[in-house]
Amino acid sequence: MGDSSFRDLKVWQRAIELSVAIYRMTGAFPREEMYGLTAQLRRADVSIASNIAEGYGRMSAKEYTYFLGIARGSTLEVQTHLVIAKELGFADEANLQRTEGLAHEVGKMLWAMLNKL
Repeated sequence: MGDSSFRDLKVWQRAIELSVAIYRMTGAFPREEMYGLTAQLRRADVSIASNIAEGYGRMSAKEYTYFLGIARGSTLEVQTHLVIAKELGFADEANLQRTEGLAHEVGKMLWAMLNKL
């Protein structure tokens, strides 16, 4: 992919921003959720930026598309976990709205990239 890096991708940068928001938010989740919703949300979230980077490093458009698809699926998983967290009252409304907005934005960016490949 030339001299550029996956770190130059706006979608990767936003995915990292989402990860930081998720980690900060889940740090306040109930302790009994450490191996439940907290772990699930963090795992799905970390998958987004990681798969963007891994796909970028692959040597074919087909593989890149595959990993972007996994990343997009993970954004939908994160959005689902955030709905559950909201329903359970695990985070304040403003924090949830911001984080949901980031997840939605990253998902839209990935969708646009997938449609261009």
